[in-house]
Amino acid sequence: MLLGKQSKFQKQNQCRKTTKLSLFNSSTLHGFDHTHQSISFVLHLFLSSGMLSLAQSLLFRLLSGRISSSFFTISSLLNHLTQTHLDFKPPHVLLYESIVNTHVQLQLLEQSLFYFTEMIEKGLVPSSNSFNGFLACLLRSNSFQKAWRVFKDMRGRVGMDVYSFGIMIKGCCENGDLNRAFEVLAQLEDLGLCPNVVIYATLIDGCCKSGDINRAKKLFNEMGELGLVANQFTYTVLINGFFKKGSKKDGFELWEKMKLDGVSPNIYTYNSIMSEYCNDGKVSDAFQLFDEMLERGLCNVVTCNTLVGGLCREMKVLEAEKLVGRMERAGLSPNIITYNTLLDGFCSVGKLDKAGNLFNEMKSNGLSPSLITYNVLIEGFSRVGNPAQASSLILEMEERGISPTKTTYTILIDAFIRWDNMEKVFELYHSMQKAGLEADVCTYGVLISGWCRKGNMKEASRLFRSMSEVRLEPNHVIYNVMIYGYCKEGNSYRALRLLKEMGENGMVPNVASYSLTTEVLCKDGKWKEAEIFVNDMIDSGLKPSVSIYNLISKTKFIDK
Repeated sequence: MLLGKQSKFQKQNQCRKTTKLSLFNSSTLHGFDHTHQSISFVLHLFLSSGMLSLAQSLLFRLLSGRISSSFFTISSLLNHLTQTHLDFKPPHVLLYESIVNTHVQLQLLEQSLFYFTEMIEKGLVPSSNSFNGFLACLLRSNSFQKAWRVFKDMRGRVGMDVYSFGIMIKGCCENGDLNRAFEVLAQLEDLGLCPNVVIYATLIDGCCKSGDINRAKKLFNEMGELGLVANQFTYTVLINGFFKKGSKKDGFELWEKMKLDGVSPNIYTYNSIMSEYCNDGKVSDAFQLFDEMLERGLCNVVTCNTLVGGLCREMKVLEAEKLVGRMERAGLSPNIITYNTLLDGFCSVGKLDKAGNLFNEMKSNGLSPSLITYNVLIEGFSRVGNPAQASSLILEMEERGISPTKTTYTILIDAFIRWDNMEKVFELYHSMQKAGLEADVCTYGVLISGWCRKGNMKEASRLFRSMSEVRLEPNHVIYNVMIYGYCKEGNSYRALRLLKEMGENGMVPNVASYSLTTEVLCKDGKWKEAEIFVNDMIDSGLKPSVSIYNLISKTKFIDK
């Protein structure tokens, strides 16, 4: 009987609230100007009845200007709302949370931070859900430092859960601050909370992106010890991390473990493995994986681009073109990367007519050529000795608002060096400097190589030594080119000096550098130095040719 009366009372109460809500909505639609009191009354009604979504919806309409009144401003209304009803603690906590959440929803971060802080100062404790939403919004808005301060200041003052710590760890990792991420992990564990799979996956991803693969591996093993089962994302980020660090063995072992553990690879895992196969020249293995992907209905443009790149690197450009056609028939549209890869493939095998047709097809399909597109074509036409077409492409790219980069200039400088037009080379070099582009190691390498080929070691040496003035270090290619140049002019002393310098810088000369220097030493009758030099070559893991041994023996015989 008593339960029946209570149920009847609740229904009557709910009916009265619904009537009041209808009256409020009706008055608003008919242009009634609400007051502080009417808004306050309705909000209190919603909050005390647990109608949080309605309360937040009303605040959203108010703050976004959809409901306005001549009796108040938003500032005066919020001031009135937050300074009244202090005797009603639960509704007042919910009121503040609704105000904060609405400001977050409207991306008004400063205001949301103001009311969140005011709420804490009044001794009102927000729920962990409310805090988590606020913290996540700060991070999404690229306010990492502000989010960190809020997280640090609010510890012990608001109810934080595992998700609160997970959100902050993710923010730290995305901002490259691994130290803080692990600091938050330690705080989580100090509270007796256990990190979940998502937190571990986030930290593993952060470690991989920062290059700390050993720490990532340790975290993965730690997960297993705690009985946490790694998911697709965890496996994929660590496999990717291993490959990027050059740890192919570890990457493929983890790939096998993933399958043995019954975790189905996703499209990102497949693409990562396929990319590694193609980089290793194992295109047939990549296509086996491709067949498996198709059976599972997993394939995207990245998959196809990876295979196109693998085929082009093996000079199988026509097969790559057929794959693009197959891709289009399957409903996948080639993107700019597809076209650039295929263009590079045709240019590499000297099929410039085909590349030109593809370039026009790309534009007719509504794709705008990128800087990479133009650089690929300029290099292709330069390589076959067609400066007119290369120059035409430069004009076209500039008309499209694409400025040549140092890569573009380096391609052209290399081309004009091969065409023995040093005047044009210097003109381009000065144009590059005038455009505010500083020469990099590649540019210096091309210029030094040009002077060495022309036999002008004085100019080559000047450029080589000037690299240190612009804080650039010559790479092994430049050293070997310089050694070749000195050997060509018969200067064994300078060649040997550079070989020694290479060793001091942790670089190993190539077989050609060793062989040419040995030849020069033998021509000078210095067979003893040549023998020592050949032993150095063997110690560095290189195998001297039979002709080198014969040359030393011949020099020894002549000397005797």
